[in-house]
Amino acid sequence: MIDYPAHLEMMWQKAIAPREPNAPTVISTFAGGGGSSTGYMMAGFRELLAVEWDDNAVQTLRLNYPHLDIYHGDIAKLSVEEVLRRTGLQVGQLDVFDGSPPCQGFSTAGKRDFDDDRNQLFREYVRLLRGLQPKVFVMENVSGMVKGKMKLIFADILRELKASGYKVSARLLNAMYFHVPQSRERMIFIGVREDLGIEPSHPKAESRPIAVRAALQMAPHSEVRPISNRAAMMWEKIPAGKNGTTASGPNKDFSLFKLSPDSVCPTIRKGQTAGNGIMHWSEKRYLSTSENSRIGSFSDKYKWFGDSTDVVQRIGNSVPPLFMEAIARHIRTQILDGLTL
Repeated sequence: MIDYPAHLEMMWQKAIAPREPNAPTVISTFAGGGGSSTGYMMAGFRELLAVEWDDNAVQTLRLNYPHLDIYHGDIAKLSVEEVLRRTGLQVGQLDVFDGSPPCQGFSTAGKRDFDDDRNQLFREYVRLLRGLQPKVFVMENVSGMVKGKMKLIFADILRELKASGYKVSARLLNAMYFHVPQSRERMIFIGVREDLGIEPSHPKAESRPIAVRAALQMAPHSEVRPISNRAAMMWEKIPAGKNGTTASGPNKDFSLFKLSPDSVCPTIRKGQTAGNGIMHWSEKRYLSTSENSRIGSFSDKYKWFGDSTDVVQRIGNSVPPLFMEAIARHIRTQILDGLTL
């Protein structure tokens, strides 16, 4: 078993290290607070542009990557021509085009509305993909898109991506098998441009699940979200490693979860408030900012803009950096390196 805090620090140092002159390039859309960006940088990529509209997420990106070019605005208003102008690229030169379109319409935690407008934002991703024609693309989304009636949208997405001139593979991967102490299952689409003659593939599991106790050892003290009286009362009744539906007594609450120190953390969700969320196993409180960062596989040195609620939203929306690092490293060694031989 790895020393998780030491491993996380080592990977952060890779993220902030100078880039090699021939480093592969990436553009990240729907970049959020930097989960994907950090993962690519850990894998040695040079990020040319990040695209994000949320003010807090952009401020977080700027705190950590002050020299990164960020398009702060609506992706629907970003033209292919502007991307090429800002990056100095020509069509077909970009190594990887990355994106995690908002997924509330697909998520098993949401209402799963087939007609949710947010399900259509992937079309903006496809528009830029077709204009830029990168060698490889990566698109991440929730596992809910292959469940029930959402399979129709999944088929639509797959059809659009293939019609863009790419061989495409889509797999469900769980971050907990890639050094992330969080069970977070996501659909990962990887596409390789057809003319390159390489089949898309996904990384294989690299680690066993990391228990919360090991992940949080020596975590620095930091801000903790206030806990409601009701949640504090429920904490007494919920067994470690269970959610509030297992609480003793008449009150049940799916939105509360008490960690077990010897198990992996469940998925951190963005919609945590004073009345719900993930709670510590031995202290009557929610996880602190630094603890959430650790479980999200962000370094202790990663800077967050805003309060503890903002941080939970950023981490809940993010692709864990160590998860993306494994995907990016696989693409670099198994696909891109094959193009230079």
